[in-house]
Amino acid sequence: MPPDRIVVLGSGLIGLCTAAALAQRGVAVTLIGERRDGEASPAAAGMLAPGVEAAAGPALDFGIAARDRYPAFLDWLRTATGLAVATSRDGILQLPATPADATRMRDDAHGDSVWLPLSDVRKLEPALSAPYGALLHEKDGWVDNAALVAALRSYALASAEIDCVDDRAVAVEPSSDSAAVRCASGRHHTGSSVVIATGAWTRDLGGLPRSLPIVPVRGQMIALSAAPLRHVAFGGGGYAVPRLNGETLVGSTMEHVGFDASTTPKALTQLRTVASAIAPAFAEAPLARHWAGLRPLTPDMQPIVGRDPDQPAVIYACGHSRNGILMAPLTADVVSALACGEQPWYDIAPFSPTRFGPNANH
Repeated sequence: MPPDRIVVLGSGLIGLCTAAALAQRGVAVTLIGERRDGEASPAAAGMLAPGVEAAAGPALDFGIAARDRYPAFLDWLRTATGLAVATSRDGILQLPATPADATRMRDDAHGDSVWLPLSDVRKLEPALSAPYGALLHEKDGWVDNAALVAALRSYALASAEIDCVDDRAVAVEPSSDSAAVRCASGRHHTGSSVVIATGAWTRDLGGLPRSLPIVPVRGQMIALSAAPLRHVAFGGGGYAVPRLNGETLVGSTMEHVGFDASTTPKALTQLRTVASAIAPAFAEAPLARHWAGLRPLTPDMQPIVGRDPDQPAVIYACGHSRNGILMAPLTADVVSALACGEQPWYDIAPFSPTRFGPNANH
């Protein structure tokens, strides 16, 4: 029998995807969250890029499976809402900084990655600065994360199974077979399980069975009113992501400044330098926007996904670091299965909360 009700904390992309996955199973969901300055989901660049991350082993495998989950997920969302979310799987070009980098990347190319000499790069992307060639991750790409969040919010608001609560959860009160959530308004909500998808704000939540080493890290980005590239380019100390509206997103900084989601002139200069290093045509491009988001980083840059072994009514879906957009639909798949008492089809043991110990405070 499916559970009567699941409470999902966090109305970012992870929480929205989880609520939607549960609703598809016919489970009643209470989705609790409020808009916060610096939310990572709408602030990201939307890269689907397991190939360019430094992760290996289970983290890389999970990232690839998450990327490959996207086409079917977006097809379902379009059918359910009538909203088509822009995406591209044309590949990502990773640029070496030195000849030595080029040799290493060429020698390490495998799987879905293909080394391109300079002549081939020029044919593919004439505006790109790639004097040493580039590594093409053929199946990587991007999704319009802001449009994705908006479409999922539309689905949640229209769903008979999802009760959207605009409130801030302040504490979890788990018991042996259920969990209550106390909100800032004073209201309580109860379900057979509670899913923790509160992103960078997870450690502010009272009552969790363990302390999770998730810290907010600010990432500043800019949008330039120019699109000389067709592919995402990763290099020059950052990345450039072309969008269909004629803009290019450029990111990103990694700043340990707590919950400060403001922007700075220093970062603006840094990001313009990144853009110009990737493609000189960006040097004169007008600035369209400058913003910041707060990533929920863990010490090993891997997510925390799974039931709490001491309080099984608590299920974690947080700490996705730089890959929340990439991993959201697959995380929702496995978390919704757990909440319904099923064995997830994907092995999430490497992402257990127990890997940090009972009192992690990194």
